[in-house]
Amino acid sequence: MNPFQKNESKETFFSPVSTEEVPPPPPSFPKKPPPKICGSNYPLSIIFIVVNEFCERFSYYGMKAVLTLYFLYFLHWNEDTSTSVYHAFSSLCYFTPILGAVIADSWLGKFKTIMYLSLVYVLGHVIKSLGALPILGGHMVHTVLSLVGLSLIALGTGGIKPCVAAFGGDQFEKTHEEERTRYFSVFYLSINAGSLISTFVTPMLRGDVQCFGGDCYALAFGVPGLLMVIALVVFAMGSKMYNKTPPEGNIVTQVIKCIWFALSNRFKNRSGDIPKRQHWLDWAAEKYPKQLIMDVKALTRILFLYIPLPMFWALLEQQGSRWTLQATRMNRNLGFIVLQPDQMQVLNPLLVLIFIPLFDLVIYPLVSKCGINFSSLRKMAVGMILACLAFAVVAVVETKINEMAPPQPGPQEIFLQVLNLADDEVKVTVVGDDNNSLLPESIRSFQKIPHYSKLHLKTKSQDFHFHLKYHNLSVYTEHSVEEKKWYSLIIREDGESISSMMVKDAENITTNGMTAVRFLNTLHKEVNINLGADISLNVGEDYGVSAYRTVPTGEYSAVHCKTEDDDFLLNLGLLNFGAAYLFVITNSTRQGPQAWKTEDIPANKISIAWQLPQYVLVTAGEVMFSVTGLEFSYSAPSSMKSVLQAAWLLTIGVGNFIVLTVAQFSDLVQWVEFTLFSCLLLLVCLIFSIMGYYYVPLKSEDIQEPAAKKIPHIQEDTINLETKNTKL
Repeated sequence: MNPFQKNESKETFFSPVSTEEVPPPPPSFPKKPPPKICGSNYPLSIIFIVVNEFCERFSYYGMKAVLTLYFLYFLHWNEDTSTSVYHAFSSLCYFTPILGAVIADSWLGKFKTIMYLSLVYVLGHVIKSLGALPILGGHMVHTVLSLVGLSLIALGTGGIKPCVAAFGGDQFEKTHEEERTRYFSVFYLSINAGSLISTFVTPMLRGDVQCFGGDCYALAFGVPGLLMVIALVVFAMGSKMYNKTPPEGNIVTQVIKCIWFALSNRFKNRSGDIPKRQHWLDWAAEKYPKQLIMDVKALTRILFLYIPLPMFWALLEQQGSRWTLQATRMNRNLGFIVLQPDQMQVLNPLLVLIFIPLFDLVIYPLVSKCGINFSSLRKMAVGMILACLAFAVVAVVETKINEMAPPQPGPQEIFLQVLNLADDEVKVTVVGDDNNSLLPESIRSFQKIPHYSKLHLKTKSQDFHFHLKYHNLSVYTEHSVEEKKWYSLIIREDGESISSMMVKDAENITTNGMTAVRFLNTLHKEVNINLGADISLNVGEDYGVSAYRTVPTGEYSAVHCKTEDDDFLLNLGLLNFGAAYLFVITNSTRQGPQAWKTEDIPANKISIAWQLPQYVLVTAGEVMFSVTGLEFSYSAPSSMKSVLQAAWLLTIGVGNFIVLTVAQFSDLVQWVEFTLFSCLLLLVCLIFSIMGYYYVPLKSEDIQEPAAKKIPHIQEDTINLETKNTKL
């Protein structure tokens, strides 16, 4: 008896009963579509993502805008160390995106990665802001808090960088490609808007607001931290609306494993008996699919062209470090506005917004009409040349600033000026081997000396003897000095005779574009001087000298002063950019106490407007290089686009590392360093042009090969390998 026939008859017999007793399954309702914006095809959830990105970019660029000056003037690092740490932080921000991409694609998914790393981001801002509070610990505490905070910020901003834009794209349905494209335009507009506003506002919070007796770095870091808190809250508010795709595996790790397996397999089978393969990546055929190998081949051809790119970023990224430091030595008064030195960075995002449509709608079409084939690689090469020209301009501006700056004393040298506060002229002579006069003529009472005199020392520190001839008196005095310092020899009345005191001046005080002032009090009473909000100082009686204090630049026509039994006003006049002044408080007239002003360090004379050409050139170069480079990168297979994005970010990180290395170990004069970078990029541009000339553009058959198409020699090699491995 056939069992299949028996079973078939039973099924027929019981089928009517089964149909009546078992209820039909419930109907499957279609998934409810996510809410849209005003009846359009745009998901409501992208509003939260765009606002999150605006606040995050405001937070990042705002904090970064004042970072170099914070290192220089709050932590009191030198310019090279400040530049090195700035670029070390920037470099770390572009290395961590690979970590964020691996976490998102292989473990947590994009939503959880953004949430968790945003918490790390906020914690970094909190620690960074605490490190900027002068009342919290000493220099070591501030340094440790700053470095820990910056490390957490780098992990946060870099980790979420590859996730946010892609997560926004995941919110759109496959049928709404046009809306997704427009979303990315709005997304990148929010990035530039956040950068533009923050680089203008945060320097104002730092320089225009005074707290704890100086620039308010705590506020300048705290506001960006608050914006990051808002970014996190806004992003979390849209949680129920998001389309959260699960992690699907990271293509970056697959590519790395494929390349590593190909190299190791080729090394293991380097015997001459084994047939060679057409391409070194064909040695991965035993483990990885052919389409992945073909895509990696196309990827490596483009990655080869990425090798010279870090040098361009090494120049571009110096806008926030070396260029900002240059701006501190320039006159920031433009007539209609007074800029902070770190506010010049706002020109970059502003010019980017202007240049992108200008190049796309005007310049590129004009070049095309002239019959010039302006390919992507040629645009990138021209962008490099523009950056070279920008740094040539920077070097010229730097030399002009140096020409206006006062000379610096060298080894076994000092600079000395004499301030005669007596009521009659005094002849000053240095007693020594040569008995040189400091000035050929006698120094009149309250005479302003136009320049310092250079004195040579026999050792690093030395006692100088001076002969002061006043009326019919000869006074001999002795003072100790050290090499490479600036001094003022102050002559004062001492009854019917005179005496002298030696005061150390500013040695090359950098005042962040502000003014440094100090006071010498000839009165017999201590004076309290109020220079504005949170800026006051006490000057001791009988030729007491205060320390230098930085004040905002401007007109000080009525400064309130107070003694124990009197109030009076001092007219300090105009305090100009970058100058250091000494004010002598005297009471030699019937009008009450007056201030006699001398200039220890002259004011900045080169206008900050001279930085405009270098910003125009480097931003034009950035538009031609960066935007075109991203466009060129999209010629890769679609599966490799995320890998190329990671590689593109890595070139920026390597560029920052180059600046770090040069700043820390080159020990070059600043204008020579600028010239070096310009020449290096010019050389790299030449190499890149040669590489681009021999580069063969990808063809469609290279990117996508039919599955039926086989490569016989690879199959043969594979069989041979298996046979030999079995014998071994």
